[in-house]
Amino acid sequence: MFELIKKRTKNVKNDITSGITVALALVPEAVAFSFVAGLDPLVGLYAAFMVGLITSLFGGRPGMISGATGALAVVMVSLVSEGNAMGLAMPQPVSNMGVQYLFVTVILMGIFQAIAGGLKLGKFIRLVPHPVMLGFVNGLAIVIFLSQLDMFKTVRTGVSHWLAGPELFTMAGLVITTMMIMVLLPKITRKIPAALTAILVVTGVTLAFNLEVATVGSFIRDGGGEGLKGGLPVFQSQLFSLIPWNFATLKFIFPYAFILAGIGIIESLLTLNLIDEITQTRGNSNKECVAQGMANIVTALFGGMGGCAMIGQSIINVNSGGRGRLSGVVAALSLLGFILFGSAIIEQVPIAALTGIMFMVVIGTFAWSSLRIMHKIPKSDALVLVSVSVLTVTFDLAVAVFVGIIMSALVFSWENALRIRARKRIKPDGTKVYEIWGPLFFGSTQMFVSKFDVKGDPENVEIDFMESRVSDYSGIEAISGVVEKYEKQGKHIALKHLSSDCIKLLNRSDKKYRAIIIEEIDDPRYYVVADPNSFHASLSNP
Repeated sequence: MFELIKKRTKNVKNDITSGITVALALVPEAVAFSFVAGLDPLVGLYAAFMVGLITSLFGGRPGMISGATGALAVVMVSLVSEGNAMGLAMPQPVSNMGVQYLFVTVILMGIFQAIAGGLKLGKFIRLVPHPVMLGFVNGLAIVIFLSQLDMFKTVRTGVSHWLAGPELFTMAGLVITTMMIMVLLPKITRKIPAALTAILVVTGVTLAFNLEVATVGSFIRDGGGEGLKGGLPVFQSQLFSLIPWNFATLKFIFPYAFILAGIGIIESLLTLNLIDEITQTRGNSNKECVAQGMANIVTALFGGMGGCAMIGQSIINVNSGGRGRLSGVVAALSLLGFILFGSAIIEQVPIAALTGIMFMVVIGTFAWSSLRIMHKIPKSDALVLVSVSVLTVTFDLAVAVFVGIIMSALVFSWENALRIRARKRIKPDGTKVYEIWGPLFFGSTQMFVSKFDVKGDPENVEIDFMESRVSDYSGIEAISGVVEKYEKQGKHIALKHLSSDCIKLLNRSDKKYRAIIIEEIDDPRYYVVADPNSFHASLSNP
């Protein structure tokens, strides 16, 4: 009992300290993504608070952090821009209309995500192959790294310049100091959170020596914001009165909502899988989809830009010891506390400290093992891995994952199409037997048909499917085609060891198959996904 209490107390402490650390790292990220989307910083901060709180309480992956993300922000840029143009084109022109269109779009996005979770579509994330996962984490690590390079720039007279001279050396020194603390402190003691300690030490050094470096406050002001301080989120009562509710509006927001929902679900579920691997536990993907959907609906109603899981902050949380829902709740509430009461303090935190933490996230996120195994894995898997990494950096996560899955599926189909074989033997009575081995599906039908010597075969032919599996309707059609060729030559053909599902589909197409199909007690039992009834039966009786 004492050990249980001690362990529970340790987890609570870790959850609280990791949550505070994550909240500090969330501030510049949320602000930066707000600027990317062309929004006020508070729109991103409110989203990080509300999405983070709701998904932490009701999501399917304790310890995972959600908030405003860059993957969604880059899509929202054109949405806000087009929405502003539509607002100015109204009979009574309205400025800043893009934000209102954004809120409505995020509500529809949340509905799509909640429906996906309700329909149990989250399980399809298991179809993502491992090379795609490796490419995803590598690409995302590169994206995070490139985004942090912007922190080595300064704005002078409205123009961005790279740091140089003493400014660069100071920034680099503080970043390296932060990283060294995070590397060395855990080797001395794990009772003190390394990331939070690094932030406090670097902030203390900056204030003690009065160093002129970029801080959270200067970062917000350079981006056009007035500061971090704000009030509680307010319900957007005017939202449904400003937007013209007609087909044109739906036509405009529907594609954006669908794309945003897809990106949000994919990034959240891939992050969920990654945290599962790190913590050796299992999250609930469908529950996470519903929670993400409800969180986005709520945040849009209260003036937030929407969001999804954040891989960088999730890894910071897990590496800092955060495992339970409390860590996410503390992060969200701490962020709200910064907005309401602690803005003056948080604005003094050097950007260098947060950049150093994110660089450590990059090091921890990148799958370094993929570099070692690149020459050991099949070339097709290596191509998929590299392609997904490049596409994640060049375009966005959704495009990269979709392309990676398609590439993997095509490679799988091609390789399995080449695996179909036909062993041939002659029975004592002169019947020629073709023993088919390998999967028969749309990709292998041509190879299957080429195995038969219709003109040279004897009068009686038997095709045995004991070592094969007919996977789809294309396989059924290929069997029918072979049977017709033998019948045109006036030869008798028999089919053995087909599943009951295959037999049913063949008999449905032509009654003649009842005479040539040999049914035996050892016939295989599997289903062909060409018949809806069989498909539903396969789900209920696996």
